[in-house]
Amino acid sequence: MNGRISSLPTLLRRTISFKRFVYTSNFSFRYATSQIMPVDRSLHIIPNDSPVCQLDAEDAFKTLSEKERKYAHYVAKASFDGALAVFLQVSPESAPIFYVLYRLFKAETVEQLKEKALAVGFSEDEWQALLIYAAAFYSNSGNYKGFGDSKIVPAVDQKKIRALIEKSAAGSDEKVLKTWESVEKLIGSLEDKELQLGFGDKGVTCYHSSNITKADAEKIDRFFKARNVESWNSRLFKEVGADGKTTYTIKLASSDEGVVAEAVEFEGDVVQIVKGDYAPVMKRTHEWLDKAVPFAANKNQEEMLKKYIEHFKNGDINAHKDGSRYWIKDAGPAVESYIGFIENYRDPAGTRSEFEGFVAAVNKETSKKFLTLVSRAEEILKRLPWGPDYEKDTFLKPDFTALDVIAFGSSGIPAGINIPNYDDIRQNEGFKNVSLGNVISAQPKQKMNFLDEHDEELMFKFHKDSFEVQVGLHELLGHGSGKLFQKNVDGSFNFDNTKVKDVLTGEPIATWYEPGETWSSKFGPLASAYEECRAEAVGYVLCCDSDILEIFGYTGELAQDVKYVNWLSEIRAGLMALEFYQADQKKWGQAHCYARYVLTKVVLEAGKEFVKIEETKGEDGKADLHFKLDRNLIDSVGRPAVVEFLRKLQAYKSTGDFEGGKKLFESYGAVGETELHWRDVCIARRKPRRLFVQPNTVEKSGEVSLVTYPSDASGVIKSFVERYDSAAIEDLHACWKNDQKWF
Repeated sequence: MNGRISSLPTLLRRTISFKRFVYTSNFSFRYATSQIMPVDRSLHIIPNDSPVCQLDAEDAFKTLSEKERKYAHYVAKASFDGALAVFLQVSPESAPIFYVLYRLFKAETVEQLKEKALAVGFSEDEWQALLIYAAAFYSNSGNYKGFGDSKIVPAVDQKKIRALIEKSAAGSDEKVLKTWESVEKLIGSLEDKELQLGFGDKGVTCYHSSNITKADAEKIDRFFKARNVESWNSRLFKEVGADGKTTYTIKLASSDEGVVAEAVEFEGDVVQIVKGDYAPVMKRTHEWLDKAVPFAANKNQEEMLKKYIEHFKNGDINAHKDGSRYWIKDAGPAVESYIGFIENYRDPAGTRSEFEGFVAAVNKETSKKFLTLVSRAEEILKRLPWGPDYEKDTFLKPDFTALDVIAFGSSGIPAGINIPNYDDIRQNEGFKNVSLGNVISAQPKQKMNFLDEHDEELMFKFHKDSFEVQVGLHELLGHGSGKLFQKNVDGSFNFDNTKVKDVLTGEPIATWYEPGETWSSKFGPLASAYEECRAEAVGYVLCCDSDILEIFGYTGELAQDVKYVNWLSEIRAGLMALEFYQADQKKWGQAHCYARYVLTKVVLEAGKEFVKIEETKGEDGKADLHFKLDRNLIDSVGRPAVVEFLRKLQAYKSTGDFEGGKKLFESYGAVGETELHWRDVCIARRKPRRLFVQPNTVEKSGEVSLVTYPSDASGVIKSFVERYDSAAIEDLHACWKNDQKWF
């Protein structure tokens, strides 16, 4: 949400200048124009040629002192161990699949297992497919894509996998075999409700028990609002008794177990709050953090860690908020980190968050650019199209650093982050921005679809530069801008309700956030895409200013090329985002993709052939598209269109006008017959999404070193096997067993 930017011949030839109108990967369901079709299994299989990129942190790690390395090591261990919770959040089968794969690859080398796989009937391609499946499963923290939310299945029959397990050393353990039997039918199944994440009546999730509906989630949101409580680190479970009485159990993530609040009546049902979700995993997390405390660089870091430890022990979100307050005060550390239940992209209700933890080393040279941007932020914010009343009363200058990631535990690694996500802290106390340099630079060289040779060459040449600019503007001045109009508990307002006018109507402000309401609770599942769109739009608009480009070191013709490539890359990404549209359900499944598609529709609506999408034939004789953006019209056509749209986005966000914002956003997010045809082409010509292989930190004889792995599927697998000890995996297994009654 406020969190991150994702990583970016003519039988029938016509130019589309459409009325109104996070990089891409494999994803689709069962819709082709207007007919229901069988599921295309290939859309849920990770291709064997998927690129694996090294998350290179060696140089960054070398800059750290021994004390800093130990601090980084313990926080990295906490991040990775805590991220085991993600496997329990995604799907009922993710944790047991992890257990079986870990035990399989822990007991024998890849080479030994390959020999046995071939002996039980695997082909070479099938063996590679199993390795790729395992690598993708680990990288996505489960069997649903972290970017796209669609199910991942192996390109190998389950019977062959079973034969391999039985022949393997791990197969001699009855627990491994029984665990495999519990998921064997699910691992390759693509039934309607298994295709994507969602509430249990339409999809899969473990944020809620399988019987929770959207109406249930909305009821509990009202319960939280009534008590001015936030749901970031919770899950929701429902039981219906023999007497027909419904009991909702809200479970908080913590190592301590017990009742937080006694059962109470709410809207005719019973609601209780307990703690102890993922208890063994949370215990491991805070124990690692406790080891990091003696190596903290300063008092802020020390107090921050102590508050995080308290949070993971007792589940109190206020302790994590206090830890975040110390975190934003810790400016310019050599080792940066953040950990907790952070982003709510994948909760169908849009309020509960995925565990995330990272540790990184600061790149001091690149950080200088971002700090210059921060120093000029107050002046630059005045260029945004909503005026001072819609901006925070005081701009709280945040820390903004360029980082090289050493460890990132979650379902995916973003290119930039703006956190914390707590509205009260962001509005009144501040936030931090980070740009993850070694993520941005780890780009495989793949053919760029739909571009002519000249544009493709420019993209290869300037993509890293333009993306660094976009990340900086998106995080600092996108997520970091704008005010939420709030009514306080005492009836007062955080704005002058007698003078401030609605920027769209000129009338007095008529809506705002009531006490207990937050941006996420008010805008629900739409909040993430809407906010990402707003932040993206700020980047599009401000990258047009030569003085801002100069901050990043770009002047003259070079600056114009960087600006053009940013617009070209981002608007083209909006076209390619169609791959992530769930056509059978007529909904979007990925926030960044939805956001970019909406902005592509905005500039297509601007007309004057600023953006052209031509339907054509490729060299292979199959349907293709040609994407063209007129660089000479960016300032005169593209920018004004985005500016006006951005003004509307901010107006609805500031005033908490969900209905107005929803109507605007969904009107541009609509996918018609023409776009469905484009979607078919995007899917047919999709490129495999990159996987990352991360290093591990290892402590031996009192010294911490960095261990790296080959840039292939085997390297990803080995990194995960060496990252976790057997006790951690047994803890994961125990949590899964405890959860089974709910799913």
